[in-house]
Parts: sequence; structure tokens; C-alpha cells
Amino acid sequence: MTTIEGDIAPPRPVSALRAWLTEFGRPPRLMGLDVARALAVLGMMAAHLLTTPELSPLDPSTWGALVHGRSAILFAVLAGISIALMTGRTRFPDVSELPAIRLGLVTRGAAIFAIGLVLELLGTPIAVILTFYGALYIVAAGFVRWRVTHLLVAAGALAVAGPPLLALLQALTFHANGPGAGLVLFGTYPLTVWLSLLFAGMAIGRTRLDRVGDRLRLLVVGVVLAAVGYGIGALGVVGATGADADSTVSGTAASSESVSESVSESVTGSEALLGVDPEEIDFTGAVCDDYGDAYISCYPIEDGTAETEPELETSGWGSYLVELAEQDPLGSALHALVAVEPHSGGTAEIIGSGGFAVAVIALCLLASGPLRWLLLPFAALGSMPLSAYSAHVLSYALIAGPGVFLDSLDVWAWSAAVLLVAASLWSIVRGRGPLETLLARFTAVVSRPPR
Repeated sequence: MTTIEGDIAPPRPVSALRAWLTEFGRPPRLMGLDVARALAVLGMMAAHLLTTPELSPLDPSTWGALVHGRSAILFAVLAGISIALMTGRTRFPDVSELPAIRLGLVTRGAAIFAIGLVLELLGTPIAVILTFYGALYIVAAGFVRWRVTHLLVAAGALAVAGPPLLALLQALTFHANGPGAGLVLFGTYPLTVWLSLLFAGMAIGRTRLDRVGDRLRLLVVGVVLAAVGYGIGALGVVGATGADADSTVSGTAASSESVSESVSESVTGSEALLGVDPEEIDFTGAVCDDYGDAYISCYPIEDGTAETEPELETSGWGSYLVELAEQDPLGSALHALVAVEPHSGGTAEIIGSGGFAVAVIALCLLASGPLRWLLLPFAALGSMPLSAYSAHVLSYALIAGPGVFLDSLDVWAWSAAVLLVAASLWSIVRGRGPLETLLARFTAVVSRPPR
């Protein structure tokens, strides 16, 4: 625009709000990923604050249970995508760039891990995911140059073989759970299994997510994986139900016969010894041994002398093998293949809920164009997931106090609304989230090459 004199007119001042409305989330940033991160954070908040009925796909009133387990899995897949985007997107980093990239990832991961530790010290019953999330960044530093095919093969191998191998290892070690094993192997977020989700996310991040065709293919893959995983889980539930029913019926019958026989023997002995009606004697809290010679010895259960079964006189490897048989390692490994329950870490859960997460990401990417105005607050929240998640845990601790469980739809609704509004305002005024800003500055300082 020019004036009458022909000079260029000074640009009109553009308000921060107008700039945010027109520019926020535009390429090269993928707004759909921010929306997916927001759904992951809000979903984890719901899992922490709501008690939901068991999920039934045909009953919409139970669909709230989708937040359990799947929100954390969505967060893990998005972590892999973020790492791929930070390390070149479709361009693999050069060898000369690797030291700085790896140092940056390790630094970022260590800082996130430290924030997670601080949140754990607040004493909430929340299984804080940030310590695990930070560990993922540290581990990922060694795989930033892996090709998509290598990442997918590793993800598939870990998803299929990881859960049964971990279950077998648990049985062989009698559920050993030291600090290191709890973090890496047997905790709420077993790293060796959840690496499959990280690798899958890194492979997705290496594709052209800005293309509609790639987004549609991603949606199809997610739906297929979800169908396969949940299908395997459903078959496993049906098989387990049938087996439990058979064992329950036979076990009940055997138990009834044993109890009947025991009562009969006890009554006979009691009559011979005391000459009174056994029904007049109170045996509550006692264990009685009938020695078959009209003598019965009774003693309280709590005195620690009761032994309902003779102990096997075994030691060393003999004792180990006896206890190992009770662990049923093969049955545990087979169950881990078909386990689909939230946070079970089973193969069926990883494939099914991993596919669900992929489908959600694809839908968010596809919807971010036509529904941009509606999704802006969610994109703002998803652009600062570290700050939002930390604010949620802190508010939980302030509202409930240490160690107290909250179960309130109102608290979740108000928390979600406040976070969406606060994140939008912060994004308009300041841009990057507060903890994200500190994390970026810390990473830049630590990973800066020496002069």
C-alpha cells in the first residue's frame, strides 16, 4: 500500500491475538500433533481423576474408560514423533551432527527426568510418567540414524517378544523388583516394552506427515493394528474365561468333598472326646487336627503354628524348582501375549492401544485443517505438554493433599477448562510454554560446543 506521495505506508500494528489467530500452528509446525498431545494430557488427567466402568465397545456410557492406559501410550508414541522431528524429520542427521544432537537429547531427557522426580515428591498417587518420558529421550539418542524399516522391525519385535520374555523373566526371578529393574523392566512403564512405541513414533515422524495421503495411510494402519491387537485380547479373554470356569467348577467340587470329609472326621472325634454336640463348640478362628484316635488338637490361626500342608523338605535348587513350578512361567508368558488390559504391558495391549494412538494422531492431523479455529485452544495446550502435565500434578497435590485419591468429574472438567484457557493466553502473550522455555535454554547451554 502506498500513500498519495508514492511512499510506502508504515505497516499497521498487528495485535498479538490477531497474529496468534492467523499464524499459530501453521506449517512447518504440524498443528495436529499439538492437538494429539493435548488429548494425551487431558486423557491422563481423566485417568487420574475419574473412576470409569469397564469398557464395552457397544455401550457408549463406558467409552470414558478409553482414557486408561491409552492416553499414556499416545504420549509415548508422540515422544517418538517429536524426537524424529527434532533430529531432521525426513532428513537423517549427518555423522558430524550426531554429537550435538545426542548430547541435546540426553540433556533434555535428564531435565525431564528431574522434573518428574520433583513431581513424585509431591506424594500424589499419580504414576508420574515424566521420569519414564525423560528416560525415553536418553535411550533414543542411540537410534537417531536408524532407517524407518529398522525402527519398524525393532518396534514389532519388542511388541511381540518383549511382554512374554519379561513375564518369563519375572517368573524365573520370583518377581525381583529392585530400583533399576522397576524402572527398566517391571514398573508401570517397562522401558524395554515401551521402546516399541518410541520406535514406532520415530518411524512415523520420518514420514511426510504434511501430506494428506500419508495421513490417510497412517489412519488405515492404526485402525488395522487396533483391530488386530484388541481382537487377540478378546480371544484371550474368552479362552481365559472358559478355563477359569472349568477350574472353578472342578475346584469347588473337590473343595466341597474335602471339607465334608474333614467335618465328618472332626465331628466323630469331638463326640468321642467330649461327649457333647459338636455344634455347641465354637471353632471360630481355630485350626483343628484330627489324629484319628478320638483326639483333636485345636489352636488359633494367628499364633503362627498352623500348617495346613506338610512342607517339602527341599533346599537349594530343589526348592527353587518347586517354587518355580508354582510361578507357572509358561502360563505367565502366554498370558502376556494376550493381555490387553490398560497398563498390563501385554502384546495385545501394545498392538491394540498403539494402533489406537496412531489412528488418533492421524485423525488429529486430518482435522487440524478444516477445524483449525475450533482446535486452536487444544493446539495451544499441546504445544506446552510439559507445563500442562506438571501443572495438573501440582494442582492435584494442592487440592487433595499427599496420598489422597481424587475421584471427581467436576475437578477434571474445571482443570481441563483452566488449562485450555491458560495455555491459550500464555501462547498468545509469550509463545512457548514456561517449562518448555526453561528446558530449551538449559539444553542449549549444556549442549553448546566449547569455544
